[in-house]
Amino acid sequence: MKALQAALRAEHAAVYGYGVVGGRIGDERRADARTAYDAHRARRDELRRTVRGLGGEPEPSAAAYAMPFPVPDSAAAVRLAAELEERVAAVYSDLVRATEGARRAAAAESLREAAVRAARWRGGSVAFPGLAERSRASADGAAGASPGA
Repeated sequence: MKALQAALRAEHAAVYGYGVVGGRIGDERRADARTAYDAHRARRDELRRTVRGLGGEPEPSAAAYAMPFPVPDSAAAVRLAAELEERVAAVYSDLVRATEGARRAAAAESLREAAVRAARWRGGSVAFPGLAERSRASADGAAGASPGA
């Protein structure tokens, strides 16, 4: 239940964050932002139903969420969208590890969707979506850094 609630918290934050993205994103990416916003709202609602179905009380959304950096323009909005997706992917990675069966498959699908959206926003992918420490290590290795450097 803990991992489900964490995924729900991440989806609440993503829905809020995409509100910020939508307010700053340029016209050329507005449809992408809307599609992602709708996807996160649907996942959030699905997680609420799942938590209730397991006899739990879904965690409510916070009144506001701190952004990881200022978002004054479209370029920053694109970076924020990528960051939101990376954070959601990380939480779904934890949910994949914590569940099994149909819930695990749904979490893996959510992880995949977030990783694909992150790659689209970022313009490239990472080796291990949802596993930030492995993604960084892979990127460092590709850049020629030695392990532990």
